[in-house]
Formats: sequence, structure tokens, C-alpha cells
Amino acid sequence: MTDKALLVPLFAGLAILAVALVLPMDATAQLAIIIPLLVLLTYARVEADAKSAAADVFRVVVLVVGGFITLRYLSWRAGYTLYGSDLFSLVAVCLLFGAELYSACIHFLGGFINVSRIRRPLLSVDDLPPGTQLPTVDVMIPSYNEDPELLEVTLRAARQMRYPADRFTVYLLDDGGTDQHIAHSDPAIASAARQRRADLQALCARLGVTYLTRSCNERAKAGNLNHALGHSRGELIVVLDADHVPTVEFLDRTVPWFVRHDDVFLVQTPHFMVNPDPVDRNILQGFSRMPSENDMFYRDIQRGLDFWGASFFCGSAAMLRRKHLEEVGGLCGDTVTEDAETAFELHSRGYRSIYIDRPMVAGLAPETFTAFVTQRMRWAQGMVQILVLKRPFMSPGLTLPQRLGYLSSIMFWLFPFSRIIFLVAPLAYLILGMDIYNASIMQILAYTVPHVIAIYIIADMLYGRKRWPLISELYEVMQCLFSAVAIFKVLLNPRKPAFMVTPKGETLDEEAISPLAWPFYVLFVLTLVGFAFGAYRLAAYPLTREMTIVVLLWNTFNFVTLLGAIGALLERRQRRASPRMPVVEAAMIEGASAVPVPCEIKDLSATGARLKLAADATTGPEPGEELLLSAYSHALDRQITLPIRICSRSEQHGVELGVQFENMNPQQADEAVAFSYGDSARWVYFQERRSRPISFFQGLAMTLSLIWRPFFLHLQAMMPRRSAHSVSDRVRS
Repeated sequence: MTDKALLVPLFAGLAILAVALVLPMDATAQLAIIIPLLVLLTYARVEADAKSAAADVFRVVVLVVGGFITLRYLSWRAGYTLYGSDLFSLVAVCLLFGAELYSACIHFLGGFINVSRIRRPLLSVDDLPPGTQLPTVDVMIPSYNEDPELLEVTLRAARQMRYPADRFTVYLLDDGGTDQHIAHSDPAIASAARQRRADLQALCARLGVTYLTRSCNERAKAGNLNHALGHSRGELIVVLDADHVPTVEFLDRTVPWFVRHDDVFLVQTPHFMVNPDPVDRNILQGFSRMPSENDMFYRDIQRGLDFWGASFFCGSAAMLRRKHLEEVGGLCGDTVTEDAETAFELHSRGYRSIYIDRPMVAGLAPETFTAFVTQRMRWAQGMVQILVLKRPFMSPGLTLPQRLGYLSSIMFWLFPFSRIIFLVAPLAYLILGMDIYNASIMQILAYTVPHVIAIYIIADMLYGRKRWPLISELYEVMQCLFSAVAIFKVLLNPRKPAFMVTPKGETLDEEAISPLAWPFYVLFVLTLVGFAFGAYRLAAYPLTREMTIVVLLWNTFNFVTLLGAIGALLERRQRRASPRMPVVEAAMIEGASAVPVPCEIKDLSATGARLKLAADATTGPEPGEELLLSAYSHALDRQITLPIRICSRSEQHGVELGVQFENMNPQQADEAVAFSYGDSARWVYFQERRSRPISFFQGLAMTLSLIWRPFFLHLQAMMPRRSAHSVSDRVRS
């Protein structure tokens, strides 16, 4: 459907239902209206997933009916429940209602953005008219403190992208070896910077990459890129983070959009992660079977933003047009999210962005909870800076949908305040006796429960395949305490925040409790105290027993999410700096005998693999042997042969071998990188395999089954004289 065709029924339906929003009625009459609407909502939700011409219509019906139920709830809350027995209770009531209003605002903005999503066709350079002059491309890889081994993989992959070799140049932008660092007053820092510059210059010379650094580290990543813009001439600019390894077709799929459309300033692609983030690794352990935490944004929300012309630059895995960047003075640096800020400035000038929903860059998620929080705090601060300094909702250059798109993306990052209120509100009632929610059980059944059901149904329709129930709550709880402080600092001084580099490629030799765990201990203890006070209130105050039961259920939900958060704060071991991705590739081991040994590659990285021999194999290579692995590379469209050393052998589930790629010549090193990271079809298959919806009760059962064991392992790790080895032994058992 077109945007106009969607807007007409959406706003017409809301206008018709608006009359009923403020009609006074008792709980029985409310139920008489709401129950049929919930039935309609459920039916429309099922039909919205059907592959029929009417699916978009039912999608709008879900949004309209669900929106009415929520607005009806909010009007009841505002008109009949906002009072308190004392000043403190009244403040608590208003804070809780404010958090609900914020959540409803994000809910409605999300519904608008995702009412329809666009999927762009996969263009190729071959689709352009014969004789088309292809634009020159500068591939820029900013770096600060990443290991040369990590950078080498990204640089090798960048050099192998399919595009005329004389039409693109790869640059390494080293911000860790600047003159400022080399002249540092601390001799150790100066020596490390000097050594880093020499190492990276040698690496670039060996790979045929242009090395660039600068005198000082002004304006962090944005300043680094802008310095490089002044020392390069490509018509198009590709930005890749140091750990973002491109597939071979990245240029082939992105360049045609700029050739066809002169007003396109940006082509953004997803950030696909080849390792679990710390929350997933430490507690969920569902990297291969459940959607990633960022799938909802990159696979749903960005496509919805693209429908309205509001998809924005995400800092990497993107291509931009130089002449458009030069109009705004290069990458913007007023905020710590230079990517979204730059996109806002160029959207305001009437230029267009394109989002291609195909993973063509493989990156690393933060390995530790500290790194994870560092990354999210920067995102939150930067988005709030854009809100305060740029005021996108008032920009005359943006269309109304674009303003709403930016407002949705920015307002989301204010969630820490509402999440904290939802955590402490039941404690205010149970421990302090504050009246936080003035309603009877019948009113809660008539207003609150239908509102919660409607919110869940809409979220399930919009994001069900990419975000499982209760997962968002866990991630928000894990971030809210730290991000709230970071946002508060921005509100006090919008220009004060400094760019924080997200550590990547970290390793953990042993299990350890995160140094950021203590605030969760405090909340967890308070939640337990809340249960004790709740039991007392049940016995001592029979007239408020019904409300106490409701608040205890609320406190139980918080208890479950905090239990999961504490379990996730036990950092699991991460010994590989180069994570291996699950794959299914046929291969041959050669050199052990005259007859090659068939095997299947089960996981793979640019440095090694896990091989499973054929089912009838009873013998095979032993650890220490140096052999050859032969396989077909889809990225290179030919057979490759890589030298391997057998590191381990296991016969628990058939004969499996752990191998390392060693003694490779430059061509083989390129082939190993292309074989491991160069085929986007492998990433697409992996994403689709784990994109499946589950019900709320399945999500609840999964969460309850996951949280206990990590929590008790966490407690064991806290015990004195208990080594991390004993904890890890229990994990393995």
C-alpha cells in the first residue's frame, strides 16, 4: 500500500473511535465494549500475517483497534486514578503515569513507523546500462585501539570486494597513532602509539592499503573521517568500523543506487554480528536459535523508517556521497552520534537515504558487559544530544513522517527513566505504603489488562519474528541504571559528553563477576524486601488485599527480570578473539593419505574451523598433524585449499577435529578471509533460521528456565576461596 492509502484508514479509524475515548462508563460497560474489540484484535492479528491482498488492511485494523484500547485506558487513568492520600503518594502516582504516557508515546510512534515496510530490490553493477562510468569509491576504516590481527581481516576483505580495482581505494584511518599520542607526556603511551603506527604502516604496505593518521584526535571518529575526506578524492565514501568485515558484493550492491539517483546521499546496510553480546552469551545462550538483540532494529525498524524516507546512517556498513557530505562540512561532530546527526542534516536538505535489508558486513558485538554498557550509553547520549541541540521535530526541511521517524528513534533512548520507575513503583507501595495505582480489581480487569494485551498483540505483529517476549525487558533493565545517569548529564550540559570507543575483540580467560553488578544487587535485595512487606500487608490490611496481590504480581515480574540481569552479570569465558560462526560446508582433508578424507565444516573463522568427519570414519588425522583443507568458496566462486594444523580431536559426537589455519601465503590468507566472511547468503540463511515467533507463554517458560542456573553460578562465584575454575567446571557439567 502507498503511504496515503495507509494514512486514510488509519486516521479515519482513529477519528471515529475518538468519540468513545472519554465516554464515562463503569467497569462492566467497559468490559462489554472491550471484549468484542479484543476478539476483533486477535482475528485481525492472525489475518495480518496471512499472505493475502488484505493483509495490510488487517495490519491497520490491529493498530487502530489496539490504539483505541490503549487511549481508552490512558483517558481512564487521567480522569479517575490520579490522586494520592499525601503529597509523596501524589508524586509517585504522577511519576508512574508519566512513565506510562512515555511508553504509550513510543508505542504509537513505533506503530506509525512500522505500519508498512519497504524491501528494496537487490541491484547490481551489472544492472546498469552498458558503458556506464562507475564512480570512484574510498573505503574508509577508522581505527583507534584495535589489534592489528583484527584490522588485517577487515582490510583483506575490503580489498577483495568485487569492483574495478582502479575505481576504489581502501584507507586505514589510524587514530591511535596520531602525533598527539606519540608526543604524550606518559612515555609508555607515547611508545605504544609509536609502535602502533609502525605496525599499521607495515600492515598497510603489505596489503596495498593507504595508511592515514593525523596530528591530533579532535572530534573523535567524525574528525578522523573528515581528515581523511581532505586526503582522498573518491566520489563515494564507504565507512566500515574496524571490526566490520564486508562481503565481496558490498560495493556491487550499493553503488548502483547512487548511479541511478542523484539525490541519494546514503545507502545503509545492516550490522550483522558474528558473536553473541554479553547478555546473550552469559544467560540467554541462544545466538544460533533466537533472534539477535539488534535484529528488530536492522530487520524491521530501519525498513519501516525507509518506507517514510527516514532511514539513517548507523556509523558503519554504509556508503555516502562525497559532494553531499561536503555541503554540511563533512561528518557532523556536535554530538557523539555523528552518524545519525549527519543523516539528519542531509535529510533536512531534501536528500534521500536508502536502506538495503541484506547483511553484507559481519561485525563484533561487545564481549563484556562493561563494553556493552559503554556502547549503549554513547548511543543514548548522542540521541538525546540531537533532541536537545537539533530539535528534529521542528526542522522545516523534514517531512512530517521524517520528523516522527527521528522522534521515534530518539525518544526510545529515554526508556531508562520509565524502566526505573516501573522497577521501583511496586516497592513504593509495598515498603512505603504509597498509593501508586488507585483502582479496583474490576477496573484493572476492564481497563489495564486489555491495554496490556493490546500492547502485546501489536508488538507481536510488528516485531514478533525478531524480538521474543520478555527479551526487551531484560535488555532494558540491564541498561537503564547506567544510561539514566548518562542522559541526565546530557540534559545538564548537552555539549559535554565525549566520544567513547567501544572495546572490541576482548577475551576473558576465566569467569568473573562484572564490576557493574552492585546496583543490581541493591535492586534485587529491595525486591525481596518488597515480598516480605507484601506478605505483611496481606495480613495487616485486608481492605487493600486485592491491590496488594496485584502489586505483588508486578513485583514478581521485576524479580524475574532482575534475576536474569544478575545471572547475566557473570561474565563467561571468551578465549577466542576471532569468534567462529556456525556453518554447513562440505570439504576434504588432504595430505594424510593418498585418499582425501571427506568432512563437514561445522564452524568457521578466518583463523580456524571445526570439522566433522563422515559418519563411517573411525580413524583420521591426529592432533599435531599439518594437512590441507579443500573446499568450495561461494564468495570467490572457485575451489580453495588452505593449510591446517590439527589442534584437537573429539569422538563424543562422531569424529570432530579442531583445526587452525597456519603457514598461509598472502593469497591463502585472502582466501581464508573470503571463505569465512565473503558470502552474504550464509548470513541471510543464519538470520532466517533463527527468525521465528514464539508465544508469550513460551517466552515466559524459556525465561524462567534460563535464569536460575546462571544466578546460582553467580552466587557460587561470589563465595570466598572459590576459584573461577570450579564455576566453569560446573558450567561444563
